[in-house]
Amino acid sequence: MTTDQTDEELCRRVGEKDMRAFDLLVDRHQARAVRMATSILGNEADGRDASQEAFIRLFQSAHRFDGRSRFSTWFYRILVNLCIDQQRRNRWWNKVVPLAGPGTDNDDEPGIDLPADEPGPEAEVIRNQSARRLRQALKDLSPSQRAAVMLQVQEDLSSREIAEILKCSENTARVHLHRGITRLVKTLKEDS
Repeated sequence: MTTDQTDEELCRRVGEKDMRAFDLLVDRHQARAVRMATSILGNEADGRDASQEAFIRLFQSAHRFDGRSRFSTWFYRILVNLCIDQQRRNRWWNKVVPLAGPGTDNDDEPGIDLPADEPGPEAEVIRNQSARRLRQALKDLSPSQRAAVMLQVQEDLSSREIAEILKCSENTARVHLHRGITRLVKTLKEDS
């Protein structure tokens, strides 16, 4: 098997339980899947768990991939749905435990790393405060709004691709994006 096969071809082979094809898909999409899940869920451990579960589901249901959409759209729909489901199940916990990242008690967790314009400790404090405000503002969005914003900002997906992943119309995806961005801007302006 060569690495120049398309994701769609590899998925078809995974549907036939081809482990080498599965390994190639994992290699191609693992970093992006972890990054996306971490962005939606707010911490790397949950992001890794969700992406691992998405790959398990990929292996179990690859035979159902019909090729009407791109593989990446189909796979990230699985991942985003898992993240949204996990957020719904753990909503009470998120109110007790804040998102981790730079400037919090657990600096080992990934955070939003904003570039500082000037060196020095003052810049670091400002950057940490801004990152904390942005994390909190993202946390306050609905799961669909957060997913839509992160898919567009981090993965540079179009509203059509976001709609396919979120299983909604393109207009609904645009509404999620607009409301999410509007709410982020409003929240961040209020905090400054």
